[in-house]
This record gives sequence, structure tokens and C-alpha cells, in this order.
Amino acid sequence: MSSDNVVRIGVISFAHGHVNAYIESIKHFNDALVIAAWDEDRERGMARCQQYGIAYERNLDDLLQREDIDAVFVTSPTNQHAVHVVAAAQAGKHVLLQKPMALTLTDCDTIISTVKRYGIKFSMCYQMRVDPVNQKIKALLDEGALGKIAVVRRRHAINALLTPGFARSGNWHIDPVQNMGMFMDDASHAADWFYWMLGRPVSVMAEIDNIVTTVAPDDNGIAIYRFAKKEMGILLNSSTMLAAEATTEVYGDQGVLVQNYGDAPSSWLPHPPEAPALKMYQASAREWSSFDLPANRQQAERIKAVPRPLIDYLQGRAEPLATAEDGRVCIEMVLAAYQSAREGRRIHFSR
Repeated sequence: MSSDNVVRIGVISFAHGHVNAYIESIKHFNDALVIAAWDEDRERGMARCQQYGIAYERNLDDLLQREDIDAVFVTSPTNQHAVHVVAAAQAGKHVLLQKPMALTLTDCDTIISTVKRYGIKFSMCYQMRVDPVNQKIKALLDEGALGKIAVVRRRHAINALLTPGFARSGNWHIDPVQNMGMFMDDASHAADWFYWMLGRPVSVMAEIDNIVTTVAPDDNGIAIYRFAKKEMGILLNSSTMLAAEATTEVYGDQGVLVQNYGDAPSSWLPHPPEAPALKMYQASAREWSSFDLPANRQQAERIKAVPRPLIDYLQGRAEPLATAEDGRVCIEMVLAAYQSAREGRRIHFSR
């Protein structure tokens, strides 16, 4: 850290658009500063650096050798994550890694061993974990407010593949080499959410396919996970969903939770002014109650909320949002779902 206890940050690639929101958010911090960036796409990198008033480095090594950088956001295409994390760690930089962690468990293991070997701080950038509605759901589950959980359904859905700008040729998100598929890219949010809520799964059955489009390796998928206490977790991921409600449903023997709004990627409809983001039915009360949580929360707000806990972690005031080991569990969950869909059978997880 700098002598005035400011975390100085570099950016490895602007490929993942969320880093733009991270930089905008950090502008308002008094304990963090974005210093410089490198991008494999020189034109994009120079334009973004000019936009944000930061230095552009033509070579990654030059960025990582800067003494005025303490940590880096790694927001490159997913297949490059392991290489970039290793390079940053070898240079002594802490790493904040955009999801998904990697495309293979081998790359995940490389990242985990690198973090341990070089003793750097590391966190995944999972925005689901900073959302107040999700935090409330987790708190209610942890305190047993719903009793024994039977079924949890989580829908993470967007309309990206119906948007010509996103589906254009050359977008790395739809390249099977750089990002595998839309289920890998987007369902990883919900997979981490399930792991955060219920722990490691024991098995999965899934269907993942192109149903509406052909521009990406897959556009819709459903995975049914079983967890240690026999809970069933239904992960519905779509990149062709125009509008929807009922983002999250949790069914226990003493209560029920329903989230209809407050999650922009999964609720593209305007919410009624009186609609709660989260409501609960408990057997003891025999009526629905709601919580004072934002139902109109925009996706940009949630993304911009990611840097604050990450900077607190680098400053020693908080735990990471998600560790490297957590990131690996998520990738294991997604890869097993792909395997189940490909082979038409239940896949069991190793413990």
C-alpha cells in the first residue's frame, strides 16, 4: 500500500465490461485509486484509459513492474485468467478476479497454488454476494427461519443473445475457446449463489443446449443440484429471456421465501411501486410478510457495489468476497452440469 494507506490498482484487460463500473465506483473512494491498465486490444485499452484519466501500458510486464500498483483487477477473457493471475502474483500484486474463475479445473488449481505460493491476497468478484436481497436470503437460511429446506429455485436470466450488439461476431463472450458457453459465463453467478447459500452439492443432472439461437455454444440450461441435506437446487439460466418474475423461490417446512424483483438480470419487467423485493410466509404467522429491501435495484448499482468490500479486504478490514477455493467449487459445479447434459446422466461430485 502507499504511505497514505491508499490501495493502488491496475487493470489487466477491459474485455469484461464490469471493470468499467468498478473504476467508476472507486473514483469516489478515499482509500483506493486506479493507476494504470494494460489491454491486449490496444485501441480499446487506450480509449478506456483516456476516458478514466489513467496511464496505459503497452506491455503487461510494464504494468506489473510498476511500483505504484499494489493490486490488479483481472478482467480478461476467461481462458486467460490463470496466465494473468500467475503473472500478477509473480510480480507481487494482489488479485481481484472477475468470474468465472477459469474454464478448467486444472487452471483453477493453478490459480489456487499460485495464490498460496506467492502469499498474495485474492478474491473473486461475485456481485451476487454484495446484493442486499441475497444477503437477507442467506441470513434467513442461516438462522433456520424456513425450517428444513426442500427446494430452492434460482433463475439467472438475461436477453443478451437476442440483442444484436451482444451477438455480433467477435464478441469473446460467445466464443467457445475464450468462454466455453453462456451457461459457463452467466450460470456461474447462480452456481456460486447456490454454493454460498447451501454449501457444496453432492450431484447434478442438467440439460444445456441451443434452443432459440445459434450464435453461441448454448443459450439455455437447467441444472438440478442435490446438496448435503438432500435439498434440491434448481438453477435456471437463460440468455434469451425477454421478461420474468419470481427470480428466487425457497421452500422449507416452516416457511417460504419468494423474490420477484430487485434482481435486474432476472426481472426485466418494471416492478409495481408497491411490490416488495422479497417476501416470506411462515407457518407460525400464517401470513406473508415483506422486508424493506430495494425492489428497483439496477444491475449497474450491484456491479458498482463490488469494489467496496474488495478494497476493505485489501485494507485488512474484511474477508474476501469469495476465495480461490470458492471459485473452484463454482467451476466444478458448472463443468459437471455440462458433463451431465452431454452424457445424459447424473454426475456426482468428489468430496
